[in-house]
Amino acid sequence: MKIALSQINYHIGNFESNERKIIDSIRKAKNKKADLVVFAELAISGYPPRDFLEFDDFIIKCLDSIKRIASECRGIAAIIGSPSKNPDIKGKDLYNSAFFLSDGLIQSQHNKSLLPNYDVFDEYRYFEPNIVYQVVDFKGKKLAITICEDLWNIGDDLLYRGNPMDELYKQKPDIIINIAASPFHYDQAKLRKKIYLQNVSKYRLPLFYVNHVGAQTELLFDGGSLVINSSGIIVDELAYFTEDLKIYDIEEIERQKIQQQPVNPSKIQLINDALVMGIGNYFNKLGFTKAILGLSGGIDSAVTLVLAVEALGKENVRSILLPSGYSSSHSITDAEKLAQNLGSPYDTVRINDAVQCLNLSLDPLFQKLPEDIAEENIQARIRGVILMAISNKFGYILLNTSNKSEAAVGYGTLYGDMNGGLSVLGDVYKTEVFELARYINREKEIIPENTITKPPSAELRPGQKDSDSLPEYPVLDAILFQYIEQRKGPNDLIGMGFDEATVRRVLKMVNTNEYKRYQTPPILRVSSRAFGMGRRMPIVGKYLS
Repeated sequence: MKIALSQINYHIGNFESNERKIIDSIRKAKNKKADLVVFAELAISGYPPRDFLEFDDFIIKCLDSIKRIASECRGIAAIIGSPSKNPDIKGKDLYNSAFFLSDGLIQSQHNKSLLPNYDVFDEYRYFEPNIVYQVVDFKGKKLAITICEDLWNIGDDLLYRGNPMDELYKQKPDIIINIAASPFHYDQAKLRKKIYLQNVSKYRLPLFYVNHVGAQTELLFDGGSLVINSSGIIVDELAYFTEDLKIYDIEEIERQKIQQQPVNPSKIQLINDALVMGIGNYFNKLGFTKAILGLSGGIDSAVTLVLAVEALGKENVRSILLPSGYSSSHSITDAEKLAQNLGSPYDTVRINDAVQCLNLSLDPLFQKLPEDIAEENIQARIRGVILMAISNKFGYILLNTSNKSEAAVGYGTLYGDMNGGLSVLGDVYKTEVFELARYINREKEIIPENTITKPPSAELRPGQKDSDSLPEYPVLDAILFQYIEQRKGPNDLIGMGFDEATVRRVLKMVNTNEYKRYQTPPILRVSSRAFGMGRRMPIVGKYLS
């Protein structure tokens, strides 16, 4: 039997595009003599469809699309994910389903049993868990069709009481098929290989796994679909961060004895490639082509510009330099040099007159009080107003350049440098931004060396440095990582050797600035714990604040 894996970049709710891509893959696989082609979880709708699932019209469109795709399945079968209606009046109205299509018809439906309800997942909000298990007999083989999480309840730390594959195994299947929507973070590929190898080791069956690829707002999908034979040999991986289609002969993969040599990109390369894909898909799926950003001469805006140029093309990213009276001359020249290195357009708009005008307007109200953060933030907000004005006038999307370290401790100005339609680096710590800059410059100097080596500064007052307000970034980021990603409390952190006063200060800054993060643009997720949909904290909570 020949099985094709089709790894596609779907678009949520774009039934015409999704259906066209699926049918095109079916025809290609059929021309290459495949018997079966496998698509991802919720392929018809795109993942995650969220509250679109609450509209009957949306579900009807999904099912109509499935029927049209089924009509293409003559001389070839397909497995494809879609929401489906639960006919039972009890329970949730929908299932998360895998449809088996052949001979022009829907032959069977297989529903997801384990519905994740943690981190970025919210499936139990919409779907009823499956309790009925049935393998598929196809061309002399029994197929155990599972959906993503159904294979993840394995090992020592079990989240669910049951195991769907244990039930399917009682029917003596020959092959495990797993269709998935597994969002990217920089450790996810290693983790899922471990999980799927554990399944193969336990059941001694070959496994075919198909993942999504592409970006759906903040969620990024890296592809990396897998074929593992019953001996636990990873026979092949599909491409990362791009669409792919490959066909495998089950008898040939079972004979393979040599482990495929994995391509193990570095964490920073993965983050770089994921962010480029995320920017490109966000613009493409919204129908925009051009971006704008404030280019300060600092490392965050520099890295953002390079990533955006790679994603959108140099002619489609416009930089605006917005110097004030506190901007150093090297900041201006560093920003200009970067834009020139990239061949990307840039303009300079000095904000001194606007700052002076606004300060004069506020003088009667401020009553000659000493200058403080209010005057600093006026500068950031004027920059935000200018960037948004250009965005509105020319139809650009403004890219936010704040990093995760700043977002965590509230080191940013609401309605100023926190503006934007998309946050590119909001899940990248400052120390990782430096690593990205070095990765970008691995072959030649693109980002000026001075941008990388000079002390970070917001340049909102004379001689200002980030370290005036924050711990040094290596210390800050180490504390933030342990608190945010690893969920370590203050006593844990102090026990790890961090200074107690610094720990309590940092954790207080994190928790008292939740209101700012609540108002930020969507953040491209590259870690296991990004701000946004995967981290839900109360704004008015008292804990550690």
